[in-house]
Order: sequence, then C-alpha cells, then structure tokens
Amino acid sequence: MKILVTGAKGFVGKNLCAQLNAIKEGKDRRFPNLVIDEVMEYDIDSTPEQLEEYCAKADFVFNLAGVNRPTDPEDFKKGNFGFASTLLDTLKKHANTCPVMLSSSIQATLIGRYAGHPYGESKKAGEELFFDYAKATGAKVLVYRFPNLFGKWCRPNYNSAVATFCNNIAHDLPIQVNDPSVELELLYIDDLVDEMLAALLGREHHCEFDGLEAIPCADGRYCVAPRTYKVTLGHIVELLEQFKSQPGTLMIPEIPEGSFAKALYSTYLSYLPKEKVAFPLKMNVDARGSFTELVKSASVGQVSINISKPGITKGQHWHNTKWEFFIVVAGHGLIQQRRIGSDEIIEFEVSGDKIEAVHMLPGYTHNIINLSNTEDLVTVMYCNECFDPSHPDTFFEPVDRNT
Repeated sequence: MKILVTGAKGFVGKNLCAQLNAIKEGKDRRFPNLVIDEVMEYDIDSTPEQLEEYCAKADFVFNLAGVNRPTDPEDFKKGNFGFASTLLDTLKKHANTCPVMLSSSIQATLIGRYAGHPYGESKKAGEELFFDYAKATGAKVLVYRFPNLFGKWCRPNYNSAVATFCNNIAHDLPIQVNDPSVELELLYIDDLVDEMLAALLGREHHCEFDGLEAIPCADGRYCVAPRTYKVTLGHIVELLEQFKSQPGTLMIPEIPEGSFAKALYSTYLSYLPKEKVAFPLKMNVDARGSFTELVKSASVGQVSINISKPGITKGQHWHNTKWEFFIVVAGHGLIQQRRIGSDEIIEFEVSGDKIEAVHMLPGYTHNIINLSNTEDLVTVMYCNECFDPSHPDTFFEPVDRNT
C-alpha cells in the first residue's frame, strides 16, 4: 500500500508519518496484515510535480494540509479550501478513486463562538467539497472534525493552549489563565493516530453532530476519534504544576491507563529542556553505605536503592502492615527473617547473578547482610507505603536474638 500524507511536517503529520513508517519498517507489529510499501510525505515545500506523482499512485490519502493562523484571513480559504480542491482535482486527473481522509475542525460547525469565523467557514467549505467529490467519483471520503489537539511535537505559543502551558511551565515561563473554569474538549495525538490507522484498515468510527457534540452512529456522515477528554483550564494547570514538582517530591502523579493525566504527563515531558531531563537524587550516606529514594506514589508506595558496604548488616526491624520486596541486583548477600515471637529464622541467599524478589513479611523482623569482603551489595527495595515519619510502622528487633 502506498500512502500519501499532505501536511506531513505539521503536528499531526509528523506523528502519523512516524507511525506509518514504523509499520512500514516492521517496527510496529500490531498490524501484521497491514503492508505499507511507501509513505509519500507532501508539505508546503514540496513541488507540484511531486503532488502529481503521489496522486497517481496513492492507495490512501490523509489530507492534513491547511492553515489556521495566517496573517491575512483570505489565506484561510486558499490554504484550506484551495489546496483541498487542488488535491481532489489531481486525483481526478489520474482517475484515482482511492479513499481520502480530510482533517477538518469542530469549528466547521459554525455554532456559538465559531459562527462567522473565516477559519471555520473555510473548513466547512472543504468538507462540502469532499462530500461532492465522493458523489461525483464514488470515492470513499472520511471527514473528521477534530477538537483541540495535544501531544508531543505540538508547537507552543501558536494554536494549542496545552502545548503553550506545557512548554512554559517546563521552561519556568509565565502562563496566563483568565478563566480556570473554561472547559476544553481535547484529543490526544496517539488516540488520533490510532483512529487514522483504523481508517486505513476500513475500521473508522462514524458519527453525526448534535451541535458541537459528536454522536456515534454507524452510518454517520462524519468520522470521529472515539476517545476525547473534557477538561478545564484550571485542572490542566494544576496537573502540570504537580508534574513540575516531581523531581523534588519524587511523587509520581496518579496517571491510570486511559486517563487524561497519563496523556498530559507524556506530553509535558516532551517539552522539558535538556537541563531538566536529568535531576539529582538525595543519597543518605553513612559508613554502612547509602540509601536513596527513587520514586514515590501515594497509592502504591515507593522504590529505593540500598547500597551496603562489605560485611555490613542492615535492617533488623519489623512492620505491622507495611511490606517490601528486596531485589539484589549486584553483589552477594543473605536475607534473614524471623516471625515476632518465634525463634525460627528463614534465610535467602541472594546474588546479582540470579535476580529474584524476596518478600519482607509483615510481622517478621528482617535484615540483609553483605556476604562479600570486597564488593558492595546493591538492592532495589520496593515498599507498599511511602515512609511517614509520624507513623513509621518500623520497630527495631534483631533477627538473630543470640547475636
């Protein structure tokens, strides 16, 4: 399959082309039955001859080309309606009736604050042009009215509030929010690209519009990405401030699968300047070695790194409810545990040569001993609770009561 992507250097185009090329090169194995022979990338610096060539051999067209912030409002019509017309005329010239997708906008509804805006009007005209083309040629057209978009590679200080907020907060620049209660409907770039791949496979999602609301409908005139998020500006900023504080607090925000927070966190990270990509961790160092907290989560606890010098024993305490995993990744050690009130000691010899996780059981006093005389013992420690100095749930007691 040969695929033409117009507007290939734009935000959506770059993300879509990256995924299409990953499939073409066999790097994305989610689509074993999708064979892509060529991804033809067309943009404003491409030539008319390239458009002719691409339209002659394309098996599918993603038309993402357009303008949204020109200096002259007349350029809306030229960049949106005008190019769409050129594209369809070129396909007609080569008698190519392959499926064609159009990237339109929710502003094409021309409802409420979008009424009378030249951008929305140009997008609406482009939609009707595509529908007329389908009637005249029998070609399949897929018209998507996208809401606000966000994700990696989106240009800040242009036409995306999320991109601007992510960039400015990541770079310690000011942001302006006049009304935190304003709600945006947002579409994440990965969800958009997934829908484009579904369209390529003939599995696009259809809808009709009730005002600004997309209503899923199997035979709807329009197409839609099935997952969007409705979020207030205030909540977006609140989340971004949490993300910004993470290197200091080590607290990973709650980012469950499918959540807006997860998509926004990945987006925010893509805007970090080089000097913030790495950040120092506080190492608590003494003669026995060191202990360093890595990450924390309010709901699932924390992960730390413990380094024990040769011959050193650490631990010698127990917990009521708290439990841990000890995972030795380098060195040679011994983990001992004894249930409180019992004399029986259970032991686990551990080594970085055979990595395994050992539970530290509630109600068992435990330790970890570096058996080497020369090498440090390095242990990854997971605890199901973040340490709370006001309620440590940690009580000293030697494992071996005879020592």
